[in-house]
Amino acid sequence: MDFGAVLQTNPPSARTVQLAKLAEAHGFSHVWTFDSHLLWQEPYVIYSRILAETDRIIVGPMVTNPGTRDWTVTASTYATLNEMYGNRTICGIGRGDSAVRVINGTPTTLKTLRESVHVIRELANSRSVEYNGATLQFPWSRGSTLDVWVAAYGPLALKLAGEVGDGFILQMADLDVAEWMIKTVREAAAKSGRDPMAVKFCVAAPMYIGDNWGHMRNQCRWFGGMVGNHVADIVAKYGTESHVPKALTDYIIGRQDYDYNEHGRAGNAHAEFVPDEIVDRFCLLGTAKDHIEKLEALRAIGVDQFAGYLQHDNKEETMRVYGETVIPAMTEPIVAKK
Repeated sequence: MDFGAVLQTNPPSARTVQLAKLAEAHGFSHVWTFDSHLLWQEPYVIYSRILAETDRIIVGPMVTNPGTRDWTVTASTYATLNEMYGNRTICGIGRGDSAVRVINGTPTTLKTLRESVHVIRELANSRSVEYNGATLQFPWSRGSTLDVWVAAYGPLALKLAGEVGDGFILQMADLDVAEWMIKTVREAAAKSGRDPMAVKFCVAAPMYIGDNWGHMRNQCRWFGGMVGNHVADIVAKYGTESHVPKALTDYIIGRQDYDYNEHGRAGNAHAEFVPDEIVDRFCLLGTAKDHIEKLEALRAIGVDQFAGYLQHDNKEETMRVYGETVIPAMTEPIVAKK
């Protein structure tokens, strides 16, 4: 299993770079960041600095969207970073949440998402693509490679992820929901003629090493509020009596208006409706042993990477314990039982 650290690009930018370097030192393979240009600093600028000051870490957004950035500019950015630092980028992309909502926009359609994945991937892989009535290719790009991982929740978005994504990003660590979503994505991949086992699966959720459960839950409750935005869209489209797991839909009954100015922040007052049970199900909390047990369960259902959100007050210690205990335990060869 691979491990990623998910950061917010809060100022000072040097702090984000420092945390990324620390993640590499502790054995993480990926550094992901939020991509919401009004709420936080511009991530692609910071990626360049991270890549310059690290040796192997792979960087990318969790997640970008097709609505706030021109697709060809996005692709050019990846191809440029790859030329500069050697194919160490990855693109997580979805329909859009905070980046579009804070400018009074709405998430893009799945059709737009599908088209953007194709355009970004082809151009950033040094290939030509038909776009806006023209055949385009970067004449200066040679040998650039980029995987595009699709973030999704609802049935149709999961189908799209299976059909076009190099990987699938699930932003929650609920075992029941993850198992259903992985199955759904793999079935879609197989029906479209793809190898379902070739699609990589990433579970992203807050990780907090500690033993004060009340404090850990309060530091990570914001995540249930963030996920609730996507779940609310699903419920609005499919209703509560759909084949979407009840564990994913029931908890938003008490959800009220959401303030994106507090998006992704510990202590977010608009996440008070999220019960402790949901925090525990959606996140990884507790001792190293607790984390390893849940990660082993995630790996058993097909998860290839766990990306841990670090939007709390225990960033360095959590990464240290992961580097010294959790990651080594999860990267040891699996020995078959007799």
